[in-house]
Amino acid sequence: MSGVGNLLELACNGGKPVRETILPYGRQWLDEADIDAVVHVLRSAWLTTGPKVEEFEREFARLTGAGQAVALNSGTAALHAAVFAAGIGPGDEVILPPLTFAASANAVLYLGGRPVFADCLPDTLLLDPAQVERSITPRTKAVIAVDYAGQPCDYDALQFLANRYGVKLIADACHSLGGSYQGRQVGSLAELNAFSFHPVKTITTGEGGLVTAADGELAEKMRAFRNHGITTDFRQRSEAGSWLYEMVTLGFNYRLSDIACALGLSQLSRLPAMLARRREIAALYNEAFSANPAVTPLTQRPDRESGWHLYVVRLNTERLRVPRSLVFTALRAENIGVNVHYLPVYRHPYYQNLGYSNSLCPVAEAAYEEMLTLPLFPAMTDQDVNDVVRALEKVCAAYEK
Repeated sequence: MSGVGNLLELACNGGKPVRETILPYGRQWLDEADIDAVVHVLRSAWLTTGPKVEEFEREFARLTGAGQAVALNSGTAALHAAVFAAGIGPGDEVILPPLTFAASANAVLYLGGRPVFADCLPDTLLLDPAQVERSITPRTKAVIAVDYAGQPCDYDALQFLANRYGVKLIADACHSLGGSYQGRQVGSLAELNAFSFHPVKTITTGEGGLVTAADGELAEKMRAFRNHGITTDFRQRSEAGSWLYEMVTLGFNYRLSDIACALGLSQLSRLPAMLARRREIAALYNEAFSANPAVTPLTQRPDRESGWHLYVVRLNTERLRVPRSLVFTALRAENIGVNVHYLPVYRHPYYQNLGYSNSLCPVAEAAYEEMLTLPLFPAMTDQDVNDVVRALEKVCAAYEK
């Protein structure tokens, strides 16, 4: 049995780890300009509902080629607002993939709808349009396409289905800012496109989210939704010299502050550089793993460009003597902060209690047993990348058959 001699070298067995300190799978990248932008707002008259919110929205819409942008206080709020704007209500079905953060499906539940899980393509783990079509029923009202790991879905195929069956297409673009599909920017690929600005995402506002839309009416609907269902905010009423406000729908306090939007604007100015570094790191990984039969990166389609939020590989378990869980533990002991994205949503206890089967999507379930997310963020050095590669090769060599 090969590899036995290497077992004692693993840090989980008492050997020396590849790194002295943990390398996280993702983290924010801030500079002095970001800090100065936030301090400037802190010294201004408006900390929330002020001019920076509109400025951030305009710049984001410009960069993504979208007609409108609506800032919210989290990616979850963005998804909730998008599903609300799509008109989802009690009993409506919304089709989405299972390999996503729970918020993608939770947003449907918030409005009384029912998530319907359609399987993924095995090479990209993106939503399979053929499985979407098989899942459509008379109660289907929308499809949420999740740009898993940063690569855009097949929006032409999905929009064709949306048009054919008269349903809304929503892009969960929380992973894919800066990506493109057939030369079109993420943010302009669906009727509604939701983004997240959590610290591990491409840009951050601390916490935050945003929805782009081509339709001005949908944007206004979401602006009221983020503000308790009220059609004007405090600054608008101040400028108009009015105290009167009207609540026209049941909304939430999902506003994003000027403090956060100032940070977002500063981060947007560095988006090209941050994307370039993410792509450099992905290219280094691709080259390093091209000759490793135990590791298979996700396929990248030639007609699109990824935002590279995550770098996900699948382990070839036929070449290893141990399951993914032990490879994960061994890499963490080497101080490589690997992660797993994601447990299929319907396998969470809450969804099991709703009556979802534990085996709805065979492709997603097989992928879940094999996948690992490796560290990828723009502040990583080439040495950090080398550490990840060395650690994965070390662990695979020790556990190879």
